Formats: sequence, C-alpha cells, structure tokens
Amino acid sequence: MKINVIGTSGSGKSTFSRRLAAKLNVPCIEMDTLYWMPDWQGRSDEAMFALLEEKLASPGWVLDGNYNRTRHIKWRDVDLVVWLDYGFSRTLYQAVKRAATRAWRQMELWPGTGNRESFRRALFSRESIILWTIKTWRSNRKRYAADMRNPHYQHVRFVHLNSPREAEAFLASLA
Repeated sequence: MKINVIGTSGSGKSTFSRRLAAKLNVPCIEMDTLYWMPDWQGRSDEAMFALLEEKLASPGWVLDGNYNRTRHIKWRDVDLVVWLDYGFSRTLYQAVKRAATRAWRQMELWPGTGNRESFRRALFSRESIILWTIKTWRSNRKRYAADMRNPHYQHVRFVHLNSPREAEAFLASLA
C-alpha cells in the first residue's frame, strides 16, 4: 500500500506516519529529509523530485509530508491520502511544544544535515515553524478539502481524521 499523510505543520504527521509504516511494515519516507540539506539549505525541485521518484519506486510506503509542488509525483500512484486535520488551537499547541522541545534538546532534525531548531529560529524568525503553522493552517484546510472533491484525484482514497482519537481508531482498525 502507498500512503501519503498530509496536514499542517504541527498536526503530528511524522509521528503518525512512523506508527502507520511500522504497522504496515513498509518504509516511512519523510519529505523534509528529502528537501533539507546542511545549513538549512533546501534542495532544488529537480533534485528533490529525483530523490522522491527513487524513494517511491518501492512497492509500498508511507510518505510523510505536504510539499504541494510534488503532488504530481506522490499522488500519481498513491492508494490512500490520510489528512490529519485537527483544530487550530491543538495544531498550534503541538507546533509550539515540538519547536520548544527540539530547541531545548538541540536535536538534529534530519540525519546528516546538522540542522537544529533554536529558540531564536522557532520564535523570532521569518522561518519560524510556529509562524508557518499560523500562516498555513487555514489555506491548507481549503486546499485539502478541494483536493478531496477534485476529479483529477478520483483515483485517490482520502481519509479525513479530525482528532487524535480518530487517528488512534484508524491505526487500531489496521490490526
């Protein structure tokens, strides 16, 4: 099975995707890992698309991430799109908590990049993941709702999960 987990930053895509991939015994592919290079440099679309094509060549996977410019690749053969669509307050809370935890622990975000969250970056920069969550939550909801109705994606089965409880029930249903 080929699954893409989508949702606004802070919705819990990565955690959910890892759990889903483990349950299905397929690789979990994180879009941020494909995009980010050392020193917070992003890959060109050409390089990222090539990496994505390579990763998606396997017979089954769970793909964690949005990157709408990659939709023509990732949804070409996808079986299922799981949309984690939690309320704004919950999503923002999770984004703030995650950013603070990462900054405090100085965790490397993607192996081999050396990229680490800092309080300055998380709270006071234009690249703030918290600011990104605030700016994109509403527009992502509109886009994904439109995608679910778009005839171009009629081959895709969408699962729209509105709460962590629904996400847990979905995972439990796969047992």
